[in-house]
Amino acid sequence: MSQGTMNRRQMLHTSALVGAGTVAGTLLAGCVQAGPAVKPDLDLAILNFALNLEYLEAQFYSWAAFGHGLDAGLLTGTGAQGALTGGAKVPFASMDVQQYAEEIAMDEVNHVKFLRSALGSNAVAMPSIDIGPAFAAAGNAASKGAIQGFNPYANDLFFLHGAFIFEDVGVTAYAGAAPLVTNPDYLSAAAKIMAVEAYHASEVRTLLYAQRNVTVTGMLKVSDVVQAISDLRGSVGGGKDQGILAGGRANIVPTDANGLVFARSTTEVLAIVSLGSAGNKGGFFPNGLNGDIK
Repeated sequence: MSQGTMNRRQMLHTSALVGAGTVAGTLLAGCVQAGPAVKPDLDLAILNFALNLEYLEAQFYSWAAFGHGLDAGLLTGTGAQGALTGGAKVPFASMDVQQYAEEIAMDEVNHVKFLRSALGSNAVAMPSIDIGPAFAAAGNAASKGAIQGFNPYANDLFFLHGAFIFEDVGVTAYAGAAPLVTNPDYLSAAAKIMAVEAYHASEVRTLLYAQRNVTVTGMLKVSDVVQAISDLRGSVGGGKDQGILAGGRANIVPTDANGLVFARSTTEVLAIVSLGSAGNKGGFFPNGLNGDIK
């Protein structure tokens, strides 16, 4: 099958694999809520896992860029529909940063629409999502108490710090899916999806690097705060992370010793978005995720 004739269902299958990260049989055995005689549909499980994460990103960026969250019609589905906590429009001072935020927001909202359309009646509802106090908790944990009440909606710079928390996670999740993709057409599509997320991440990392020496609070500079966030993600997400400086030089593209992007499993991704909470209930997902992979 050529790339031009690959149908939408196949493309969505690839997108789900990429968004979910590496999913092994042992992971499903521990996470799927099903009786011993019931075998879950892996495609649906992965698609819904990806949808949970897209709800989170879409709500954050939509609020930051446009001052409102997702339409009510995009929140329904199977499982308990949760509430959204937090969110505000950023009073952008830079037109460039505002346009970056709007572009990413539209991408993420479209991802939600895309996945919901593919899943149809099987789409999970948006779970409870925290894009307010969870940021403050992340800032406090990353800085070991030096940053209190972190608010990513306060200004351009704080917005970029908030975006940094999410963006690299998506890229590493995509890389984690690569071993699952065997069809060359699927792999080509996955590479393109991963490239979009890498563009988002590089935008954020480059803008933060340009302000690396700006003092955020006390003795902490932008580069210090970014490194603290990176260290926190690494501590719960498999140790696979880097800040925007390496040996005092620019580090816009975080890679391993072979110059390859890091890969994270679904378990590692969940640990980050839940801020390491027990049972993956906490952080940005106070009550956990909806669907089979939790």
